[in-house]
Amino acid sequence: MKKLVLAAALTVAAGAAVAGGLAEPIVEGPVIVEAAEGSSSGILLPLLLLVLVGAAVASN
Repeated sequence: MKKLVLAAALTVAAGAAVAGGLAEPIVEGPVIVEAAEGSSSGILLPLLLLVLVGAAVASN
């Protein structure tokens, strides 16, 4: 009976020792935020395409 209790106590102690083992910490990389562009820079390409399409229609 003593051996069974001793074996159970050692098993619990060994399980607790392994469960709290040393592990490498997870380090996340830095967050990179890009600078926002001006609001007018996004409209330049569609306006240029509109002018080109208008010129193509006017030439026909």
